[in-house]
Amino acid sequence: MSKNYSTVLAFGTYDLLHPGHEFFLKAASSYGDRLVVIIARDENVEKIKGRQPRQLEEERRVVIAALPYVAEARLGYKEWGKHLEVLADIKPQVVCLGYDQRATIPDGPWQIVRIDSFQPDRYKSSIIRSQQAGLANLEGS
Repeated sequence: MSKNYSTVLAFGTYDLLHPGHEFFLKAASSYGDRLVVIIARDENVEKIKGRQPRQLEEERRVVIAALPYVAEARLGYKEWGKHLEVLADIKPQVVCLGYDQRATIPDGPWQIVRIDSFQPDRYKSSIIRSQQAGLANLEGS
């Protein structure tokens, strides 16, 4: 007799992995047996955030794939707006979104869960980048 596994799907950039990302992914993993994470392509990060990521897409994928609660980490489609295709490929029972994600996920056979933030005043990627830039300026002085 085979077990029915529930698959959870999460999307994101995950540039410079930090505790906020880890909190989100660990929380997402608690909604099922298998967490699949779609990593945004470099060119799509630029469309979403208006800048290139600091880490290349494959580096970001490898970092996420190494987390013990992530079953699979894949790069997203190169074409923008392929959420429906990803949903059709993965067939998740649950789709988890971060507190600040603006993705529109259509209604379907999946449950959509919005994960609360984890100290966003401390662990938001833009804040971490700003702190790193400040340190680099101090070191260069």
